[in-house]
Amino acid sequence: MLTRNCLSLLLWVLFDGGLLTPLQPQPQQTLATKPRENEVHLPGRQSHFQRVKRGWVWNQFFVLEEYMGSEPQYVGKLHSDLDKGEGTVKYTLSGDGAGTVFTIDETTGDIHAIRSLDREEKPFYTLRAQAVDIETRKPLEPESEFIIKVQDINDNEPKFLDGPYTASVPEMSPVGAYVLQVKATDADDPTYGNSARVVYSILQGQPYFSIDPKTGVIRTALPNMDREVKEQYQVLIQAKDMGGQLGGLAGTTLVNITLTDVNDNPPRFPKSIFHLKVPESSPIGSAIGRIRAVDPDFGQNAEIEYNIVPGDGGNLFDIVTDEATQEGIIKLKKVQSCILEDFPNNNKMEKYFIDWKTDGDSYFAVDGTEGTIATNELLDRESTAQYNFSVIASKVSNPLLTSKVNILINVLDVNEFPPEISVPYETAVCENAKPGQIIQIVSAADRDLSPAGQQFSFRLSPEAAIKPNFTVRDFRNNTAGIEARRNGYSRRQQELYFLPVVIEDSSYPVQSSTNTMTIRVCRCDSDGTILSCNVEAIFLPVGLSTGALIAILLCIVILLAIVVLYVALRRQKKKDTLMTSKEDIRDNVIHYDDEGGGEEDTQAFDIGALRNPKVIEENKIRRDIKPDSLCLPRQRPPVEDNTDIRDFINQRLQENDMDPGAPPYDSLATYAYEGSGSVAESLSSIDSVTTEADQDYDYLTDWGPRFKVLADMFGEEESYNPDKVT
Repeated sequence: MLTRNCLSLLLWVLFDGGLLTPLQPQPQQTLATKPRENEVHLPGRQSHFQRVKRGWVWNQFFVLEEYMGSEPQYVGKLHSDLDKGEGTVKYTLSGDGAGTVFTIDETTGDIHAIRSLDREEKPFYTLRAQAVDIETRKPLEPESEFIIKVQDINDNEPKFLDGPYTASVPEMSPVGAYVLQVKATDADDPTYGNSARVVYSILQGQPYFSIDPKTGVIRTALPNMDREVKEQYQVLIQAKDMGGQLGGLAGTTLVNITLTDVNDNPPRFPKSIFHLKVPESSPIGSAIGRIRAVDPDFGQNAEIEYNIVPGDGGNLFDIVTDEATQEGIIKLKKVQSCILEDFPNNNKMEKYFIDWKTDGDSYFAVDGTEGTIATNELLDRESTAQYNFSVIASKVSNPLLTSKVNILINVLDVNEFPPEISVPYETAVCENAKPGQIIQIVSAADRDLSPAGQQFSFRLSPEAAIKPNFTVRDFRNNTAGIEARRNGYSRRQQELYFLPVVIEDSSYPVQSSTNTMTIRVCRCDSDGTILSCNVEAIFLPVGLSTGALIAILLCIVILLAIVVLYVALRRQKKKDTLMTSKEDIRDNVIHYDDEGGGEEDTQAFDIGALRNPKVIEENKIRRDIKPDSLCLPRQRPPVEDNTDIRDFINQRLQENDMDPGAPPYDSLATYAYEGSGSVAESLSSIDSVTTEADQDYDYLTDWGPRFKVLADMFGEEESYNPDKVT
């Protein structure tokens, strides 16, 4: 960058100093000053034709694809060096989409896109801009061309244009054998971002096949895939853009893969003995019978050629292959004559039968004339593998002449039972297990009589092979290992896993079985030693049994019950305290400013309580509120002989106002002691020794407005109870 700036500065000095003069006006790019983003400067026209100075030369703008905003999309700004902001310059726009797709503000030079654009429809627009004098209508500079490129967004998913695909691969191919290459195309811009960067993956078809995430090449992932077991496979391939990241768009295609046959199976006879009869008068070359062998291969690999091995009868018979039915036709090769001794009629002189004292009479029968032994019932090698009985031959002409021979028949095994897991395994996996860790070694057993060298193969069932938590590793020695695939397991999320394992034998016909293994998640120490596998251990601390947990829970319930009972009693006690007793002298006081009805009104309150000062002293503690602390009785200060009742009442009122235990509402305060030395002596008529006529109540008018009502009552010579002061 520094080199470029220095070179530009050198050229500017040469041109500006007059050392170099261009032959014609050429646009010059000045790198010393850079305009604001999305703002370009149009070159200004000078008075001399030989030299043109330009502030900036641009070649392209960018506009976002599929813009869905409510306002037109801002593209950029055109600005001329001759535009001094006085409104004398007008900007014009022409070219692709001018006026229909793009608009320009004639005064400011702002360019906007007025409709949504699709890069796949048109990737760029070529336009021309010019600055014109608004008064003379003449161009201020030559017309300049620029490009507006549509900036791509990820709005197109990858597509397989050649799908669905069909491919084939020979059976028994090794791991990594090439099958097919698929290709997906993305219409987004490959030069911008990851919108067109495609990653391939297999959604269906594992673990049989794999795919290269970058090239899309499909290869075999399992060895020894046998066409005779499964011939057709459907593989679902996904192509995802954005490099396979979250939020990318995806497309899928189906690949049908066929395993082609290889000659990997010998022909086999369904039974070991065929019984054929040939008349003695049969001519040479006549067909005696047909036998058939079975080859599970296909096409030319299944064509069979029959031959008679050297031995007895090899010179008497011949065998040829029927190309249409693939059967072996046995033909008579030559006739051998026989002159039986003592039997001129050429009839059989022996008779054969089974000794009924043996155990073979129910399962086998012997032809009395030919002496051939045949089965009467189906034989089960797993029930009885060997039969031992005797066959007796006697002379037809003399039945007393007999001969006995012991027959020992071994029942050959037919592969009719699939292999199974040898013993029930209690498989456990630690919560801290690592990927690739072998958690269990399993072996298989077959109820068939396995021939020497028979091999068992182990694999996951197809439905469990998609994102498995565990997998099966075949050790190829008739054992396999259960392998963890995850980095840790949680008993809280899932305690048990069920793993279907497919086991196949190598006999004919191939037998297989699916065995479901139960894997339990357990808690282990750092060395992998299992500590606990039961469910309750998830919630119990180490060392606590179920009985201990029940005892703890029972104690908690009892404590909660005690707390609830205590709260209920406290609430009931508080409610009883707030209830007013029937003996309370303030029970019937409704209005604190009610003057009452006089001594004749005995319904308002118990007036007897007013005449007994001891009642007041015994009820110092308030009964209408709950006391916060024990309040001691107030000590009545000594009253001097010359202290009047007004000072005493004011003192009591002040004490009541300053009492923190007083209720926050209006209440009745009763004062039954008037003191001694009062000029008016007692205000109460109770225990008075004088009559009302002897009393002078004029002094009550001097006590102020608080005692105006009292003074008016006694001034009218009406009888009231003055002991009650409110």
